[in-house]
Amino acid sequence: MNPPEEALRVILEVARVLDDLQVPYAVGGSLASSLHGIPRSTQDGDLVADLRAGHLQPFLAAVAETFYVSPERALQAVQGRTSFNLVHLKTMIKVDVFVLKAEPLALQEMARRQAFPVPGEPGSILQVATAEDTILQKLLWYEKGNRVSDRQWDDVLGVLKIQGAQLDFSYLKEWSRRAGLDDLLRQACEDAGVSP
Repeated sequence: MNPPEEALRVILEVARVLDDLQVPYAVGGSLASSLHGIPRSTQDGDLVADLRAGHLQPFLAAVAETFYVSPERALQAVQGRTSFNLVHLKTMIKVDVFVLKAEPLALQEMARRQAFPVPGEPGSILQVATAEDTILQKLLWYEKGNRVSDRQWDDVLGVLKIQGAQLDFSYLKEWSRRAGLDDLLRQACEDAGVSP
């Protein structure tokens, strides 16, 4: 099994718990960019979840047998709307959980997420950030990292190349402008050979 498939199966375990608790979530990061663009090897998974204080104890109890998670760090993340991680004990794959913030782009990403069938897992569905939101989030991380991460940039280019004309460029332009990323989006489109 290649690492993206293994990481998808691990994140599916977390997603099933969130589904059982009726917690909205969206898979993002390199898994989302691999699903929408050019797959790449990864040993972690990212998701945004609208976890609340009332969800925390049932969530921790449900993942306790298969994941290591610091209950203190998870509580701090839920209270501060930040992030925490889980480590799958069998594979050591890490899942970063970003607690949903009340920020416009994050709320848009959650509202627009799409059901995505999991390869090799018949009947299993993950809620995944759209290709457009994956591009925007990757550009944000690229910007936050002082524009030096080749992985973030390559992920953006991969999604642009594969999705091409299917992308909602009006949405991309509007939200990249709001986030101050319009120059990066223009450069990415140019590097990917895509005309917005």
